[in-house]
Amino acid sequence: MTRIFDHPDFDQHEQVIFCTNDKVGLRAIIALHSTALGPAAGGCRMYPYESEADALADALRLSKGMTYKNAVAGLPLGGGKCVIIADPANSKKPELLRAFAQHVQSLAGRYWTAIDVGVGPDDADILAEDCDYVFARASQYEKGFNPSEFTALGGFMGIQAVSETILKLDTLRGLHVAVQGLGATGYALCQHLHAAGANVTVADVRDDAVGRAVQHFGATAVDPSQIHLADVDIFAPCALGAGLNDETIPHIQAKAICGLANNQLAEDRHGAALRDAGIAYVPDYVVNAGGMMGASRIIYSEPSRDEALKKIESLKSTIQDILQIAMRDNRPTSDVANDMALQRIEGA
Repeated sequence: MTRIFDHPDFDQHEQVIFCTNDKVGLRAIIALHSTALGPAAGGCRMYPYESEADALADALRLSKGMTYKNAVAGLPLGGGKCVIIADPANSKKPELLRAFAQHVQSLAGRYWTAIDVGVGPDDADILAEDCDYVFARASQYEKGFNPSEFTALGGFMGIQAVSETILKLDTLRGLHVAVQGLGATGYALCQHLHAAGANVTVADVRDDAVGRAVQHFGATAVDPSQIHLADVDIFAPCALGAGLNDETIPHIQAKAICGLANNQLAEDRHGAALRDAGIAYVPDYVVNAGGMMGASRIIYSEPSRDEALKKIESLKSTIQDILQIAMRDNRPTSDVANDMALQRIEGA
């Protein structure tokens, strides 16, 4: 494994913690990128990584993204992330979560964790059995509500911003959006788009999720490996990251990209590649900040659904500002958003 201080994704992280528990077979990593603005906050991902090196790279990249996300969103929080190397379908999942929660508890509030890929709101309640620093728990909301809906609303605000600023449209009716990934956030985004009169093309590795989208939203289904080729107005990646790369960017037909997946750019330079290709890109950590805006209030304030929704709706103007500055200065939107985040962090 690459030495951590020389790792290409190491960015002066404050702490990187390797967590084990032999009794249940726990292998996990907590990466705290920054606590300059407040306690580090970011979700807990459970995924069967092919190697520990892949898990480390994911934790490092995701935690840095959380620092920038929380800064641009104006939250009094730093950035962190944790990954558990396991299949979320593992029968020992509850035991793994409880064992891991003790490691988060040992940080005494320097890091708060929550839901992510492979870890849902009910799982967050299991984490909370052994840890005081867990948010986005099922028990914090009325039955049936998934806090990932906050994230989806932020995505919808982003698509509105792109539609008005880039496409010069005053309605989403007739807009064509390709949604890659129909997990909780991607599916909820489709709901928003369908209700607004947009047309959706969808792809997911799960046939049942695709079938529901076709039935409920009149969606057009395509192969997951082909969705970036769809001739649409906006491409919305809502699956795993690194999908915007040297192979895919030259073939993207959409005029803009605005999706909810983390770390969509395979490398930082791909922000400039999208600009050069004439594709407007909304930085992922900006548009998917709705989840943090909605669910993290319990860390620093009194939970309030109304205040959370108002905060998420403000993403629209933030995204419009980023797009307008990028066009004015002929800069990659990713650079503009990074500068916004760094200014706030450095001013802390």
